[in-house]
Amino acid sequence: MRALLRSTLLTLPLLALAACATVTSPSPAKGWDDARQLVLVTTDGWDATTGRMRRFERDGDAWREVGSAAPVSVGRNGSAWGTGLHPSQGSEPQKREGDGRAPAGVFAIGTAFGYAGNADTTMPYEAMTAADYCIDVNASPLYNRIVDAGDVGQAAVEGSTEPMRRDLHAGGDQRYRLGFVIEHNPLNQPGGGSCIFAHLWKAPGEPTAGCTAMADPAMEQLLAWLRPERHPVFVLLPQAEYLRLQHSWRLPAP
Repeated sequence: MRALLRSTLLTLPLLALAACATVTSPSPAKGWDDARQLVLVTTDGWDATTGRMRRFERDGDAWREVGSAAPVSVGRNGSAWGTGLHPSQGSEPQKREGDGRAPAGVFAIGTAFGYAGNADTTMPYEAMTAADYCIDVNASPLYNRIVDAGDVGQAAVEGSTEPMRRDLHAGGDQRYRLGFVIEHNPLNQPGGGSCIFAHLWKAPGEPTAGCTAMADPAMEQLLAWLRPERHPVFVLLPQAEYLRLQHSWRLPAP
């Protein structure tokens, strides 16, 4: 599991999506048709730095909400269209490396991670060490991957601003104590945005560099609920975009 996480950040190919013939035709197959769990984050607009997270399950065709909503924070500059399971969106804003925006769209949920040796989750879990880094350097061949400096060499992680043990490298920072990978930019295109996670927030409502952050209890509840065999997906959309796409993307009714 460690080798898989570090080599690809759980890279997945983008799935092709067919177009509807008429407005009355059934919705086309989507890259998340097998998803039976969905984490939904909605914000007030592209520049909003906070939002609301809800959880849904599906048996058959209908989504049903479980649990209660939780507040989250997103990028310090809001959100922008990312690259994931959804069709490419040509409108602005588009996610770029270092833009301070959280990627919007539909994304597979990857490996959970944290500081402890294990966590209360059935998701694949990786205990981070002081040698683990996520590479956010555009020119690096390891871009958008979590690597072990002991395996790839110290020179390969030079310039990365994403040590995975922030408690050891960033003054006791606990934000990565528990979290999971949001599989944005699965083909690791340079400049497309890297190291997108759901993680703990430093303070309530404090925005991130492009991730989605939440309180400890919300994260713990979320990880305990997620089941890999139910192919969970993570959805982040401004409210207006959610209303526009909800039917065609087969998302839970607002």
